[in-house]
Amino acid sequence: MCVFYQCSVTCGVGVQRRDIYCRLKGTGRVREDLCHAHERPAVTQPCQTAECTHYSWVAGGWEECNATCGEGMQGRKVGCMGPGMTPVQDDYCEPPSRPALHQQCTRAPCNYVWMTGEWSQCSASCGLGYQQRIVSCSVVPSSQAAHPYTAAQSSAASSTYCPEPHPPGSRPCLLRDCPHSTYWKVGPWSKCSQTCGAGVMERRVECVNSNGQPSKHCLPSERPESQAACQDRECQMLASCLDVQMRQGLRIDGEYYLKVRSRILQIYCAEMQTEFPKEYVTLRSGQTDNFSEVYGHRLLNPFECPYNGSRRQDCDCRNDYSAAGYTLFHKVRLDLSSLRIMITDLQFSQTLLGRPVPFATAGDCYSAAKCPQGQFSINLIGTGLKVSEATKWTSQGNYVSVKVHRSEDGTRIYGRCGGFCGKCIPQAHNGLLLEV
Repeated sequence: MCVFYQCSVTCGVGVQRRDIYCRLKGTGRVREDLCHAHERPAVTQPCQTAECTHYSWVAGGWEECNATCGEGMQGRKVGCMGPGMTPVQDDYCEPPSRPALHQQCTRAPCNYVWMTGEWSQCSASCGLGYQQRIVSCSVVPSSQAAHPYTAAQSSAASSTYCPEPHPPGSRPCLLRDCPHSTYWKVGPWSKCSQTCGAGVMERRVECVNSNGQPSKHCLPSERPESQAACQDRECQMLASCLDVQMRQGLRIDGEYYLKVRSRILQIYCAEMQTEFPKEYVTLRSGQTDNFSEVYGHRLLNPFECPYNGSRRQDCDCRNDYSAAGYTLFHKVRLDLSSLRIMITDLQFSQTLLGRPVPFATAGDCYSAAKCPQGQFSINLIGTGLKVSEATKWTSQGNYVSVKVHRSEDGTRIYGRCGGFCGKCIPQAHNGLLLEV
């Protein structure tokens, strides 16, 4: 007769099993028909551990539409809640049942009109010169009192939505004829070198005589500027993959530069052909430095820690832990609003052995004597991100030992976790929280 094994579940009602065999004193195990069948003890018995904790999604109200007119998007906050409506990390709730974070919304149709600025001074005090003015395609919302004129989203809007003809941005001017035989002749300003933000515009400046022929007799001190600073409009900083899709019309998966907490970072946008693209961080250091493991060997005597805790394949073990697995990560999913890594998203991972293991997770069923063998590694070098000091690891299971080492700059984390049986994961309250 043998002792019952561990309960089949970590919470709620489960089953314990044990091995039953016929034994003859002084001989050991013998054929089962030598024992009385009606005296055979039960192989299984019910067992109950702690009550299971239930987690559910809670969605907030829809925010205001982000468009003043026409088509736009509106969002809402969705969080995972535990007992007593306590916020926990999203990984505790089932991803397929998560309510939508965004939906399309419609305002009154947009009207597009040309807006023109004042003409500049003539570029030449005598002779033929040019005047410039700003010309932009702008949106007139349905309620002008609530929403003033705003510039169109892109240069394409100017030709697509505003009526023809395009108002001129420059025109010739002549204040008076030049009294001298030579003068500085200037051409029209070029377009701004940048479509948004600060740029440079240029024009041709040459010395000519009264017949329009090149001359070298103009006064250098009177030479007009051939370059000038310009700025058509403020650059729109993109803050999410949805912004890239909506504002730039791009639907191709790939790396994009996004503004994350006042810094520009390279973020991988996935599922750009869908209504709700996802953000991922590409792990520049490679998969070998970003892995999670639940070790599969179990000591026959779980109350020892042989070889000073070092791992040996020839240990007195059996390799039968059903939760064992080894997973490599190439990219990890990032929630831009909270800067948390969603550790259970395995889209860009590769499981080489056993079951998939979430990011930043490790465990085993090796020993009850503080001898952890499960490992995980995080390397964020080259991403512009680091693991926050607020990120802590918590244990789950029995006799669990957690050893987590952090680099001084927070870009690298290495952990060893395990027990009989147990694992470690980022704490539910903060999750795997990052900093820029």
